[in-house]
Amino acid sequence: MLDAQYVLALSCPNKPGIVAAVSTYLFEHGCNILDAQQYDDTETAVFFMRVVFNRVKDPATYEALRQGFAPIGERFSMAWGIRARSERKRVAILVSKFDHCLSDLLYRWRIGELSMDIAAVISNHPREMYEHHDFNGFDFHHLPVTKETKLEQETKVWELIRETRTDVVVLARYMQILSDGLSAKLAGRCINIHHSFLPGFKGASPYTQAHRRGVKLIGATAHYVTADLDEGPIIEQDVERISHRDTPDDLVRKGRDIERRVLARALRFHLEDRVMLNGRKTIVFPD
Repeated sequence: MLDAQYVLALSCPNKPGIVAAVSTYLFEHGCNILDAQQYDDTETAVFFMRVVFNRVKDPATYEALRQGFAPIGERFSMAWGIRARSERKRVAILVSKFDHCLSDLLYRWRIGELSMDIAAVISNHPREMYEHHDFNGFDFHHLPVTKETKLEQETKVWELIRETRTDVVVLARYMQILSDGLSAKLAGRCINIHHSFLPGFKGASPYTQAHRRGVKLIGATAHYVTADLDEGPIIEQDVERISHRDTPDDLVRKGRDIERRVLARALRFHLEDRVMLNGRKTIVFPD
């Protein structure tokens, strides 16, 4: 379809001619640029670019556009991809006892705010715990775990991810630490919501720690999962102002709201190809 929109996202060593090569290629293949954002990281000499375009002529199919761009990608040593915006990524959501992030993601999915297909919901707790949720349209998988069965359970999780052709994994307050092996397999496509404004107040009961220290801001952090616990590249963060009148329960209540919106924004940025890895950091192009 000529009115279909596409996203080209790329990163490569910076040198002259990148923007000219990209824009010339799109022009010569009957495409019109609708939005373009770019960033040159002068510290690492890496160039990042995100282009939204459509085809105003019909000289080439979508697949031909991708194949034709390959020589440009090779010439500039690019990591790149072209995706039709109508192509919905498949998302697996992992959840434990606290289900506020799961509820929020399902709501945003059902009203069309998050353009994705839910491949599966996986939990280490039984389905009965989530009776108030509507799981129509996808499968729920109960995979209990103990210290003795953790490796076996994680193997089943990985099998489900592969069987459901999952593109993105979301840890929606999934209170199990992924092994180094699974973290490596999911590098760059597993998003975690951390119930704290990283770095700081790590470990158990972060809100209680924050309350004891008399903090005036609490927050949440969405980041990619890596083998280094809670040290992955940060995608999105937000904070909430509090006062001496707030109890630990107040902090938990306000924290839930922050976690929901931070995780939803981070996932949307990922789904829209706005996030690019830059070593231990991310480049996030705003909407």
